[in-house]
Amino acid sequence: MDFDVLILFIVLAVILLGTLGFFLVQGGKILPRDKREQYLSQRDPDDLPSGGVDTLEAPPEERPAADEPEFGDAAGGAQGTTVLEPTLETPEPVAGRLARLRARLVKSNNIFGRSLLALLSRDEIDEDVWEEIEEILLMADVGTEPALELVDRLRERVKVEGTQDTGQVKAMLTEELTALVDPSLDRRLTVTAEGRPAVIMVVGVNGVGKTTTIGKLARMLVAEDKDVLLGAADTFRAAAAEQLSTWGHRVGVPTVKSDVEGADPASVAYAAVDKGIELETDVVMIDTAGRLQNKADLMNELGKVKRVVEKKSPVDEVLLVLDATVGQNGLNQAKVFAEVVNVTGIVLTKLDGTARGGIVVAIQRQLGVPVKLIGLGEGPDDLAPFDAEEFVTALLEDR
Repeated sequence: MDFDVLILFIVLAVILLGTLGFFLVQGGKILPRDKREQYLSQRDPDDLPSGGVDTLEAPPEERPAADEPEFGDAAGGAQGTTVLEPTLETPEPVAGRLARLRARLVKSNNIFGRSLLALLSRDEIDEDVWEEIEEILLMADVGTEPALELVDRLRERVKVEGTQDTGQVKAMLTEELTALVDPSLDRRLTVTAEGRPAVIMVVGVNGVGKTTTIGKLARMLVAEDKDVLLGAADTFRAAAAEQLSTWGHRVGVPTVKSDVEGADPASVAYAAVDKGIELETDVVMIDTAGRLQNKADLMNELGKVKRVVEKKSPVDEVLLVLDATVGQNGLNQAKVFAEVVNVTGIVLTKLDGTARGGIVVAIQRQLGVPVKLIGLGEGPDDLAPFDAEEFVTALLEDR
């Protein structure tokens, strides 16, 4: 290509992008949901704390084709761009999600439910049967104290009511297990606040799925007509901010992130809340770096992130993400995080991949913190609000 032609092409491209930016920026306000495919972008680094914070990354309206370079090929030839129509995904409604995902919970806990029901269906429920029931509960990670309580209560009821009817005994088991899971706990997420965004921090150890959980939770909130902003305060994992932005792009949710590698996470978190207040969003969710609970310096840093955010706004929720497949080992993690950042709710991921659903009981009993959300699959809408009755029914369903 002639050099003068190439220069002309670049100049025209710059003018085109500048013109497009003028029409897409809408005075710093998050646009209505039906216009979210428009670019939501503002930058004003002077208004933010130090740390190289990128004020806002919003869903792009144009994307080059995956197999074409954005401008030209490797040899310098101009091939142009392929303009794609923005496609925003519509998240599944939140109501009824757990009912839809129930089959996965039933499948993973099939042995648990079938074993208990088989024992309770015997002609005679003697001491050996009660010991086997207790063992099954322990294997499901219910915890020693809760398991003993459940067996004692169930045994007493069977004795007092003098029944051996399988249906009646199963009903008693369902009632007692539901009582242990405790349907009276307030499992609602705080997603509204007076005159400011509700602020949610998400914490946990490495590899439990925090960033993915935030992405899925953002979809839930969008499905409930909430305006959401994400803060990429995991500045240690190279792909974390990009991963979070991708989740946001899919449903029209902007992301505040740093343009400096290894930036101060507290600075990014502060900037996200600041931008959320400016844009009058409903919810700001802050992703944090995974950290082992036995690393004092990293745990102290997490406490710092929360304290810095609280200089700008109260933190309404601190959600601790736990991998359900680790069972009782997750309790040690939970205890330390709860001490450092005052955890308000638990998100149990990978619950469809373990037969140890009783961990719900153990965690709540040890921490006094409710399980608020559960993950039951890898799909983008496979996160559901926790419901005690639905959960127990699935545990004991015989398939």
